[in-house]
Formats: sequence, structure tokens, C-alpha cells
Amino acid sequence: MLHETSSQRTRPHDGDSAVIALRTFVYIDSLQPQLASYMGTVSQGFLPKPGDSCAWLEVEPGMAIHRLTDVALKAAQVHLGQMVVERAFGSMVIHHRDQSNVLESSQVVFDRMGTTARARQQCRVAWHEIIRGISPDHAVLINRQNRKGSMILPGQSIFILETEPAGYIIYAANEAEKAANITLCEAHAVGAFGRLTLAGREADIEVAAHAALSAVERINQRTP
Repeated sequence: MLHETSSQRTRPHDGDSAVIALRTFVYIDSLQPQLASYMGTVSQGFLPKPGDSCAWLEVEPGMAIHRLTDVALKAAQVHLGQMVVERAFGSMVIHHRDQSNVLESSQVVFDRMGTTARARQQCRVAWHEIIRGISPDHAVLINRQNRKGSMILPGQSIFILETEPAGYIIYAANEAEKAANITLCEAHAVGAFGRLTLAGREADIEVAAHAALSAVERINQRTP
């Protein structure tokens, strides 16, 4: 059996010799008002605005995101909304009012990686559920935990969704907001799993849940 030496494990990659795997890529044609506002509460870069087009990309290893961010920003007139470097994964969010700028920047990044959007990891739904008529205690506790989004009101229904990789939750959230009059409570898209929480009237939540799950199916079937 071939054993890897310590020097092989720790040797740093230089430049284009590193193998970069595409974990997540989603393109959003028009950010919905609640999602754009939510992203603004966690953004450490240039704040997105409702109506902006947006691309969310996650790669492995995490440190490679620095090079790809540099490529993306030099390729077209786009704004960097967020860049997160984790131990294993790295993600970036670019946005612009002009869709063509976001698409061009994304394509240049793919060309640099020698890949396409179809090479991304498929989205796995780890959990989804509708809870109807939520109790006051439950609503208060969720609201205390999720301070970046809107609040859940007692008696409302909620839809929760968990995806792997995490970044796909953004696309699901945007499509759900397009489809129904709901309240966006959480759209956590960084880490091992993405989590979405929506609240509203039962009928609206039913529509939003269908839109979110359909969005995930489309991700796995084709390039957005």
C-alpha cells in the first residue's frame, strides 16, 4: 500500500497547479427584496440591491477562492458581496445590475478552472418540512436565534429546508420569494449545510415550499 508522506500532505500548491473542485454554483437573474436585504445583513463587501443579478460560487479547497475572486473581479464590472474562506471550502458572491456582467465574470472563472457549471456537485435535500400553526414559545425561540431575518408570528406556518452543499439554499430562497407572499426568516448558505426558514399563511407556505423544492430539482437537472 502506498502511504502519503508528511511532506506530500503539507506541500502547498502554487498558481494553476492546484486542483480546484466546484461544489456550488447558482445564478440568480433578479434578487428578490427580502433575500437581497437578508444578504445585506451578513455581507462584508458591497451590499446587493433588489433586482441585482447574482452568482454564488463555492469551491474546494477553501483558499482557492482568493484566486478565483481576483479573476472574477478583473473579468467584468461586478461587485463582491461576500467572500468566505473556511478550512475546507471557500465561497464568493458577485452581483451587478447588468446580468451580462455577472454571466461574463462567471464564465471567465469557469474557463480559468477548466470546468463548467455542469461539473458542480448536485444538491442533496437533507430535510424539508412544513409546520402549521406554530406555537408562541416555538416562534419566540426561533426569532431569538435568527436575528438577521424577519420574525415569525405565532399561529403562522413555517417551511424549513436543509441542503448540501449550503450555497444552493440561496437559489431556493429566491424562487420561493418569487412564488408566494412569505416572510424570509433565515437563509443560511455557508458551512456544511444550508438552512432556509420561511413563514406565512398556510396557503402561501405551501406554494413557497413547492417553488423551493422545484428550484432544487432544476439545479440538478440543468445549468441555470
